[in-house]
Amino acid sequence: MNRNRKLDWYLIGILVLSAFLFGWGIWDAGNANSYYTAAITSMTQSWHNFWYGAFDPAGFITVDKPPVALWLMAILAKIFGVHGWSIVLPSVLAGIGSVYLMYQLLTSKFGPWAGRIGALLLAITPTVVANNRTNNMDAILIFALLLAVYILSRAVSKKNFWLVLLSFALVGISFNIKMLQAFMILPAMVLYYWLAIKVPWKKKLTWLVGGFASLAIFTLAYPTAVDSVSKDNRPYVGSSQSNSLLELAFGYNGTERLLGQSTGKGGAFPGMGTTTKKNSKSNSNTQNAEMTAPTGQAGQMPAGGPGTNGGQPGGNGQKPTGVPTGAGGQKPTNAGPGGANGKTGGPGKNAKGGGAGGIGSAFAIGSAGPFRLFQADLGSQIGWFLPLSIIGGLSGWFAFRNRKNKWYQFTDQQKEVLLWTGWLVPIYGFFSVAGFFHPYYTIMLAPAIAALTAIGVVAVKKLLPAGGQKAIWAKGIITTGILSTVALQAYYAWSYYPVIAVILMIVALGLSAWWWLPSQKLHRVKIILSALVVTVLAGWWALTPTIAHNSAAIPFAGPSLLAKSGSQDMMGSSVDTKLLSYLEDHQGQAKYLAATADSNSASGYIIKSKKAVMAIGGYNGTDPTMTLTQFKQLVTSGQVRYFISGGHSKSSTGQIGKIIAWVEANGKKVNYNNSQSTSSNSAKGGMQASTTLYDLSEAK
Repeated sequence: MNRNRKLDWYLIGILVLSAFLFGWGIWDAGNANSYYTAAITSMTQSWHNFWYGAFDPAGFITVDKPPVALWLMAILAKIFGVHGWSIVLPSVLAGIGSVYLMYQLLTSKFGPWAGRIGALLLAITPTVVANNRTNNMDAILIFALLLAVYILSRAVSKKNFWLVLLSFALVGISFNIKMLQAFMILPAMVLYYWLAIKVPWKKKLTWLVGGFASLAIFTLAYPTAVDSVSKDNRPYVGSSQSNSLLELAFGYNGTERLLGQSTGKGGAFPGMGTTTKKNSKSNSNTQNAEMTAPTGQAGQMPAGGPGTNGGQPGGNGQKPTGVPTGAGGQKPTNAGPGGANGKTGGPGKNAKGGGAGGIGSAFAIGSAGPFRLFQADLGSQIGWFLPLSIIGGLSGWFAFRNRKNKWYQFTDQQKEVLLWTGWLVPIYGFFSVAGFFHPYYTIMLAPAIAALTAIGVVAVKKLLPAGGQKAIWAKGIITTGILSTVALQAYYAWSYYPVIAVILMIVALGLSAWWWLPSQKLHRVKIILSALVVTVLAGWWALTPTIAHNSAAIPFAGPSLLAKSGSQDMMGSSVDTKLLSYLEDHQGQAKYLAATADSNSASGYIIKSKKAVMAIGGYNGTDPTMTLTQFKQLVTSGQVRYFISGGHSKSSTGQIGKIIAWVEANGKKVNYNNSQSTSSNSAKGGMQASTTLYDLSEAK
């Protein structure tokens, strides 16, 4: 056996391209997702905070996810310091690793060109690029899941029990990155394992049981360890309603994602699924009301922090909605895909930025249904190669079959098709019906789309030279793939580049016709041109976050990012420097620099000061962390002296509403500035205009 395998220079080029797309400009990442950056800042200060994923340096409350991905970020931040690039770097590396794993998974069964194509498509999928430039968990989750599948494929080929255990253990570890989202690929893994591994069925079943035992151990080890600790000796589990990590997994991060968010006192988030004509009028009214809210970087949730009128993460259990507008805080123009009129299902005129509920919005998820992922809201992020993946899966299934086999006997290549189809279908189904998720979650579909598309390409390449009926089928598949893919991509691009969209369709029609002309010697040229035509727009879309140096809290890709480069204010990252200076000068012996209603109000101050700021209600401002009586005790004991009031009001329900009402009734308003204060990040929209600081030292 030749151990000196030649380098695949195509792969090297794809990895270099990936590094550029994911990593270029991350030195301008700023605070990226300030919610998680605040946690990373806190986690670098003590092992206690590190272990629990504490949001604040005092370890009062955790973030809304387990901390495995944050551990990686915190380790690098401890080594290099808390910088935008250091907290984003783990996602960049995970993204490059995912591209490499895709190459390895496909090459082993379909040859190097399948691996190259799959790796390239994964690298230039717009939502993949946007995700891999942030400190959200999704990039690391995708890498962990692809690694689990890769190890399972090795377990199957080597018939190795320990590798089976390891592959399922990695899914359990992935659960502790983003909880039940990791389990979406389990049906594919189980199906593939059962069909592909060639051992006696009793051993096969025993090994599978062992795999599930490994899955259970690595899934439950951390949550049960946390939940078993006395609640007085650990932080409150953020976004849970019973201070339990397991409840968080199956509630806020579980069934509520499917049925629609209702954490706290109920109520779904505005902007979700508002693309039908029936709802467009009411949605337009809601969005017009939100136009007074502060604006921020495209694709980012508005700061729910001090002074926001829009993002009010409290009261009815809703996350801050505000207006996640186009780049540079621009209000949306007319109605485009996700324009201001609520019709997010299709393109419109001059839609250069996403309005509330529009492209780039935290809640731009279109209308539930089987074609939701083709709608402009989600499709512009993930749908570019969806037609090719569907066609590719079918083509691969029939092209790699063995006619001598019975219907229940599959070739090794068909088993791979089943693996990736098993990944695609359940996740496609979830996103088609789910009540609440952010558009960037659709990165979960990217590996399956890339793999099935690559398999389809090599399947057609196999059929084309055969001549006769097979060649006719191959040409039909090619032209169908070109026309459907380019038509969909032109639909996404129409609002921004209508002329280019028309030109691309004309080119696609001409190229499709050319495939049917008798010119055998030009097949290679046709293949290259076809590849360019179906990838050019997606590649451009994917390039926009890189050009803009964008590392958004709510990552997305699109031309509106180019209106203003760089990562501007994130949710909660805006800091009133004069307010912060006052607090630092007058904190005295208080444990907390200040208290706030929610995490977004606190995150910027934690990052800037490296001091503890209490987010009483957690991310949404609805977590029942304490009663009014308990808060009064903190004030009386001198642990809390100041309260920053902004996005919430005393009309908020639950304990947070009672606490705010008591603060406003008994606290003394502090004139810390003597004039209108400004944000240290030069935020637009008057984010600090309604900020009120209360001194509680004399409160009763």
